[in-house]
Amino acid sequence: MDLFNYQPRASRQVRVGNRPLGGGQPIRLQSMTTRPTTDTAGCVEQAMRIFDAGADYVRLTTQGTREAENLRAIRDELRRRGYDRPLVADVHFNPNVADVAAAIVEKVRINPGNYVDPARTFKHLEYTDEEYAAELRRLEERFGRLLAVCREHGTALRIGVNHGSLSDRIMSRYGDTPAGIVESCMEFLRVCVREDFRDVVVSIKASNTVVMVRSVRLLCDAMRREGMDFPLHLGVTEAGEGEDGRIKSAAGIGALLADGIGDTIRVSLSEEPEREVPVAYKLAAYVVRSRSGHAFIPAEPCPLFDYLNPVRRATCPAGPLGGGQVPVVISVRLDGSAATGSLRPDFVYCGAHLPVAADRIPGAGYIVDAAAWTGEENTYPAYPPHLLMTVGACGAPLKFLFLSYPLLTDEVRACLRLHPEMVVIAQSGHANRLGEQRALVHDLWNAGIPTPVVFFQQYSCGQAGKEDFQLRAAADMGPLLFDGLADGVCLYDEAPRGARPLPHAVQDETAFAILQATRARTTKTEYISCPGCGRTLYDLPGTIARVKAATAHLTGLKIGIMGCIVNGPGEMADADYGYVGAARGKVSLYRGRVCVEKNIPAEEAVDRLLALIERDGRGTAAPSADG
Repeated sequence: MDLFNYQPRASRQVRVGNRPLGGGQPIRLQSMTTRPTTDTAGCVEQAMRIFDAGADYVRLTTQGTREAENLRAIRDELRRRGYDRPLVADVHFNPNVADVAAAIVEKVRINPGNYVDPARTFKHLEYTDEEYAAELRRLEERFGRLLAVCREHGTALRIGVNHGSLSDRIMSRYGDTPAGIVESCMEFLRVCVREDFRDVVVSIKASNTVVMVRSVRLLCDAMRREGMDFPLHLGVTEAGEGEDGRIKSAAGIGALLADGIGDTIRVSLSEEPEREVPVAYKLAAYVVRSRSGHAFIPAEPCPLFDYLNPVRRATCPAGPLGGGQVPVVISVRLDGSAATGSLRPDFVYCGAHLPVAADRIPGAGYIVDAAAWTGEENTYPAYPPHLLMTVGACGAPLKFLFLSYPLLTDEVRACLRLHPEMVVIAQSGHANRLGEQRALVHDLWNAGIPTPVVFFQQYSCGQAGKEDFQLRAAADMGPLLFDGLADGVCLYDEAPRGARPLPHAVQDETAFAILQATRARTTKTEYISCPGCGRTLYDLPGTIARVKAATAHLTGLKIGIMGCIVNGPGEMADADYGYVGAARGKVSLYRGRVCVEKNIPAEEAVDRLLALIERDGRGTAAPSADG
């Protein structure tokens, strides 16, 4: 794979009804109904709204044979109303249900973690090599029966691994690791290859974007080494809702799309499912269309960089930047504004006009153009490359350099070597800004220059394009953060002519949200919530709103809100607390992976969750990471 030049990953074409995917087809979009699959009218109405929003596929949960058989009624009514796009059955725990569904709909999704293996219990199991091989033979025998049904009916198959539902068998041998996630998938793919069944789509999902991106990269490499070219479905599961859900999804999905990985996507939001589709469309259009056919970027990857297992690039400390410190947020305030939202930026770039001390944001460092810098305390000069010859005469303890890859000359490299107090603010006007910004850092890395790098991302969206701004910034910054290349983020929205600009607070909060979504810096409570489906056992949107309202004052916690037991508690395994549907109208509460209260009435559960947090001494606001 070329780190610097966009090229779609080659994949085989898979038949999925009248909407094939992979093999050069457009990126396919999908969502999932949230009504019980026995509710024919409800599922039909919801599927119509999803298709009308632009989806290629609609997925429906099938807990049992009754739900699977009712797919026929749903399919027939949709076709009667003129909707002939493919339906997908989602199966967990019962392989017999997959057999039934495969004879009715165009695609079936199974989860390797619970297809033959029992549900995850977090117990360590000991297997000899012979016993483990016997378990694989049992898997192959049962899975082969499903492949035969799919072959007979022309049904495609999705092998969909969820980090939260890895089997105890896989966990015991490989641990809760990306390698274990990939092996869970590869076991099934190898059976497909042996049986010469090729209409297969693959997915690996996690609520932790770092795990998700790393696992998909490893899966692509594993398939390449074994001669497989199956197309990939992308998604960040349990991403949540609202702006945080969109930013988290864009960071994870966008990081893979930007490297040409992905043939179909779902943005999983805890909202009405049809609202997922326009978000997915915007994300795919921005990442793919903006890069297609871009000018070539000549660059050499640093041998120290490991794309499959990246670690953060080692940089020298320059004040509060670099040296392993959390990435900073720089806010652009050319208008001199000191208005802030819930989070204060670490630095403010004010151009050539430094506000008087009384008009500045308390606690923030101010970056001013070098020609206008006067040496005032807590202010720092910013240089363009053509003024670097004056750096030596400046006694500032911290200095900034605006730099793009084409301007990284031998003279600039020499200056950075001599001045460890410098920080690069990387800019790019290239169609593939990710490739050019990667190239700049890899050039410094190859030259042995440990200068910290902050990435400056500029857009033209305005208030009407707030969602576009958040999706684009998350998609652009995601891979740089996952690669370990970023020591800071600077987002700037220059509104189109005549449009109202985005408030500075929105731009700053987006930067902090991206850092949190990529697990680079925590500044608020994170909510890991599923999008809901026909398995959901309580009012999910209302519950999320109540949990957020009850815990909004807290900082740094992770709280999982799961509609059922399929992915909870596994997908929220690194959460501090969990709220999981246990039965219709009943909820169980978790501390980490341990269930501490079972089958609470749903109307009492939010209060009981808050009481649990308070008993643990975590019911007060902690100091936020923004200082």
